[in-house]
Amino acid sequence: MSIKRNWRRAVIGFLTAVVLSACSGSDEQTETEESKSASANSTVKEAASSETSKEEDTAVVQPEEPEPLVYEGSLELPVNGATGYASVRMDLKAAADAGSETISALEAGTAFEVVEEVGDWWYVQTETESGWVQHLYCFISLPDVIPSIIYDNTNTYASKFVSSGKAIPGITGVALYDGKAYNMRLGKVSDIVPVLYSMSKKIYLAQQAALAEGNTLVIYEGYRPYSAQKMTVDALTNLAVSDPEVMAGINTHPWDTNWFIATSVSNHQMGYAIDVTLAKITEQQEIVIGDYAATAITGYTEYTMPTTIHELSMASATFTGPVKSSSPTAWLQATLADTMNEAAILLQRYCTDAGLTPLASEWWHFNDLDARFSTEGNSSKGEYLLDATMSEAPEAAE
Repeated sequence: MSIKRNWRRAVIGFLTAVVLSACSGSDEQTETEESKSASANSTVKEAASSETSKEEDTAVVQPEEPEPLVYEGSLELPVNGATGYASVRMDLKAAADAGSETISALEAGTAFEVVEEVGDWWYVQTETESGWVQHLYCFISLPDVIPSIIYDNTNTYASKFVSSGKAIPGITGVALYDGKAYNMRLGKVSDIVPVLYSMSKKIYLAQQAALAEGNTLVIYEGYRPYSAQKMTVDALTNLAVSDPEVMAGINTHPWDTNWFIATSVSNHQMGYAIDVTLAKITEQQEIVIGDYAATAITGYTEYTMPTTIHELSMASATFTGPVKSSSPTAWLQATLADTMNEAAILLQRYCTDAGLTPLASEWWHFNDLDARFSTEGNSSKGEYLLDATMSEAPEAAE
């Protein structure tokens, strides 16, 4: 601004002098002053041109930000850059072919970044090596591929498990295992919520149905380590022995304890189960993750359900009695419990329309039986903790 101000003062002063000289009345002086005026005009133009040139030289041209892409696959975001895990001991192959050279064996629970997907295979990068694995037996962390869902795994910081409304000693309010980590892909500390890859696609369909009606899934748990499962079983059993009300809540015909917390390896360990509730969206925004657009739910209110989540008793029952949990259709003939309200029925619709199956004893629990049957005979036992992420922002293919 000081350069422009001085330049203007100089021009005004010069022109004033020219006008004063012209008032003398001399022809010679007039001619001389006209010449000076022409020179002044030239000086002004040169000064203005110089100033414009300086401004142009100092102007910084900002490149336009490219529009984020909308992923059109079977998940909200592509799998490349997402964190995956070996659910069982797996061969790491040199090529996307079962007959190719085996580079090494990945132990169950090994974390890796998914670099590329080709057919039934993923090219993955572990902390030390890379190669191909069959994704049939792989978990994927849901927040990496469906970021619009709300994740709140309370078992990693303050378990909500109760029975007949009573706290379970050593369980309720306790962190049962580690399951949070900083996620480079999302740019924040995030829950680690693994499920079998094939199940994640059905969960995505359920979320899309919910979003279309102004709602969102709120997932409380996917994979659960067997150590946490066993600890909860033991504590609940001990409580039931000393508390008749708790005993009646989990062991009144036709129900028994196993319906409320599996006494052996459960489908949470195998990776084909989620514990989920439903919320009304009050605020949301569009965000960019890597090269892609995504939705972030920034405000929500959970619906009132038949019970609080993780109430381990027949008060949480979906149906009036047990339903064969390995059947994808038996539940269709079952009678809903009187306690099932509109919100719980709506949640069930979203999940079952997406191909998931409800559990008779827990309104919040849904299974993917296709994932179960496809991995039967080689399924996870849950003997590991998944507490590491290797996520990177997804990039569009060039």
